[in-house]
Amino acid sequence: MLTLAFDTSSKTLSVALLRNRTVLHHVILHREQNHSEVLLPAIDEACRLSNVTVRDMDLFACTLGPGSFTGLRIGVSTLKGLMLATGKPAAGVSSLAALALNVEEPDAVIGSMMDAGRGQVYLAYYRCGKDGILHPVGEPQAQGPRSVEDPFSEPVIYVGDGVVRYAGMIPPLTSPKNKMAPAEQQFVSAAAVARLALEKYFRGDLLDPARCAPVYLRSVDALPARSGG
Repeated sequence: MLTLAFDTSSKTLSVALLRNRTVLHHVILHREQNHSEVLLPAIDEACRLSNVTVRDMDLFACTLGPGSFTGLRIGVSTLKGLMLATGKPAAGVSSLAALALNVEEPDAVIGSMMDAGRGQVYLAYYRCGKDGILHPVGEPQAQGPRSVEDPFSEPVIYVGDGVVRYAGMIPPLTSPKNKMAPAEQQFVSAAAVARLALEKYFRGDLLDPARCAPVYLRSVDALPARSGG
């Protein structure tokens, strides 16, 4: 089974191609260009290097949010286009869940935190089961970094560009029991997006292209930023 997954929810862009659960191609790009200029060439390169075409795919996947207005719109519109052009199914996943999946520590509590702009972060907590399956703890939310609370008695691993940007302002990071994930885990990975999408595929939790849309945590995120996104 071939899965093509991508993430456009933040300043980085990631594309991955998996055969079953084996990664054939994976890249995280840090570029100044708009994601609309980079995504399709990155998908073409993933297919070329893996000796497949988009019509060979069995499943497409992308992050639906939270994230930037422009990035999410580009990702979702590309996903719709692939679904309609090929007739193949697709799954949408949370960017916070995909980020949390970078932390491969069984039984760990993970605080997944993305820079939300406007002086806020997107935050969601997860428990990672022994089987590697993520279990959400509470609902994701947008809040100021100084208002982040740690409701757990056990250690928490915080991951994401929101942690990197606001590390000195996040109260739970002053506790010796908590820590930040390593630098290489701080960006959303399309390989993680694909793994989450496969779980949804086997549950039958697939997207309807007519209703597929970004998921925003703040009403203001549903509007383009004045600077262009």
